[in-house]
Amino acid sequence: MHNITTKLFTHVEKSVVSKFGEEGEALIQKGVENFGFKDAEIIATQGTVDGENHTLFNYIPLNHSMENKYQNLTIYALMAKLFAQISKAVVDRFGEQGKDAVREGVRTFGEERGRGIAQRARVNGEVNSRENYLTNYDMGRSELFTYTTEYKPGEIEQNFTVCPFGQQWADDDMHEYGILYCQMIDPAVAKGFNPEFEVEHDKYILKDGNCHFRFKLADKK
Repeated sequence: MHNITTKLFTHVEKSVVSKFGEEGEALIQKGVENFGFKDAEIIATQGTVDGENHTLFNYIPLNHSMENKYQNLTIYALMAKLFAQISKAVVDRFGEQGKDAVREGVRTFGEERGRGIAQRARVNGEVNSRENYLTNYDMGRSELFTYTTEYKPGEIEQNFTVCPFGQQWADDDMHEYGILYCQMIDPAVAKGFNPEFEVEHDKYILKDGNCHFRFKLADKK
């Protein structure tokens, strides 16, 4: 999960800086500082150990004096907090344009992950079909998630009633920023896995109390 967290950071950072330049860099720096340099450093270090080439270290001063604030939080909660702080800094300054930049970063992040899932399926001797999507997924569904999965003709239906990302954003009153991730991530991952995937995400935990998905992909004839 640390490598996924640093990958997400890198994609959002790239999108924000591409759109807003040096001011975007300054806002990313502010978001990392608000999250906490020490906690970000721990994530960045483990992300590197996990093999991810990321940009998080670029925003952490070498000689900072911050202490670890979140020793008892899971990496899911930390990922949610870091994303929210970065998004808040950008959105509070640039409004809808900021939201679009953050969402674009989530989209490219998701599609890269989806392509990686497709490669994992191939290594396992499988095609990027509907049945092989979740079985090769790159993020473990720990006991922190509560959900159901039903395989139906032409689609997979999932319903999440507990999500550690959504719960953390709700606990921190960061709904406005967390929803930017929720709006983009699953369609992007599925599209990266197979461009013919269609994803209907009609309910969100942050709005409706549950996340409901229909992943639609017809069988090849």
